[in-house]
Amino acid sequence: MSDYYSTKSWQTSRGFRNTSNDTNLPDAETMMSTALRQAGREAFSDMSFARPLKRLVKSYRDEADLSVMGQYAARFDIMRCLGNLLRLDAAEEADPAIRSRPITQPVFITGLPRSATTFLHTLLSLDPQNTVPRCWRTIYPYRPTRFIPAALYRMNVEMQLRLFSCLTPGLSALHPLSADTPQECTDITAHIFQSLRFDTTHHIPSYQNWLESHGHQDAFRFHRRFLQHLEAQTPDQRWILKSPDHVFTLDAIRSVYPDAKIVFLHRDPLSVVASCSKLTELLRRPFARHIDRTEVGQQVSARLVESTERMIEAASGTDSILHLRYRDVVSAPMEAVSSLYHHSGRILGKEGEMRMRRWLARPRRRRPHKYSIAEFGLDPRTLSERFASYIKTFDIEAERPLSDYYAN
Repeated sequence: MSDYYSTKSWQTSRGFRNTSNDTNLPDAETMMSTALRQAGREAFSDMSFARPLKRLVKSYRDEADLSVMGQYAARFDIMRCLGNLLRLDAAEEADPAIRSRPITQPVFITGLPRSATTFLHTLLSLDPQNTVPRCWRTIYPYRPTRFIPAALYRMNVEMQLRLFSCLTPGLSALHPLSADTPQECTDITAHIFQSLRFDTTHHIPSYQNWLESHGHQDAFRFHRRFLQHLEAQTPDQRWILKSPDHVFTLDAIRSVYPDAKIVFLHRDPLSVVASCSKLTELLRRPFARHIDRTEVGQQVSARLVESTERMIEAASGTDSILHLRYRDVVSAPMEAVSSLYHHSGRILGKEGEMRMRRWLARPRRRRPHKYSIAEFGLDPRTLSERFASYIKTFDIEAERPLSDYYAN
């Protein structure tokens, strides 16, 4: 393991040194070979990621219409994930006990996107008894060398995120990024190329269809493995995990984490469609030569309708899921925290409560965002009808009149 954790390996795994300045996306075999050469290793311990990677690369090439920046970014992301897989392998060789570390009663926050899941996740992360996957730890779960301070390591990630924000005007207002922010689980499962995040940042329908048919069992087995590595570095954690995409992976979550606690957040879906369509457009713009807003609107709205159907199905005949509403979370956040702690069998200590209240009391700049559904080729009235069952099932209040969604 010490051979891998060298400054030279850190430099090469970050920047594709020795892979030339060619921005074209190499094939999967070439990138795997390059990662092994850079790490000074002979093989990956588990090659089950290879098939998903090949499908992802093919979909990138055939469907994503990648720009020059998109090709470079895809290669950077893939190489980073491959390098991290080899770091996990090396760590397990040095300490096989990592794979036996327990992950007990994790809390999974999910529901509709843009429904205060990030707000709640951040609030819960302030309790010193809880832990969340921080952005910098999901990007690089291990410091490439013990001689590089953690602060410098974190600063490197911060610079990458600032660069991405500069390339994506408007993103910071919708979804601020920083190295220390709690990160979604889709960045963990991306390491074995079985993640729903790829479909958010790129138009890759054939990959997405394959992933849906393949299922998410392998992804969450790896998810547990990844958490075990983070747990080994900071033991005795109570995990709080979050992703709106978890509504599509509940069976896999319950299989891998049978004692998991599930929390659904609900919101007026019309507000979500408008916001998600805009966010998807912004996330794809640096990587694609052309963005079809109508296609984005159709994909996002169809996915959200399916998400609401999954939630209705999951909630049917069970009281094992905690349901919170967007308006309640943002207007009475400590009450939402109390409900979540009661649901998960946890007790909020004085220190955690003090930190949460202090964070909530800080001045915050509120930026109301109003986006037109019509600019994405969608009709608000038709969408409202498609979401009618969800709205009725969970008694969701409309946030705005239908006419507002037609205006720019």
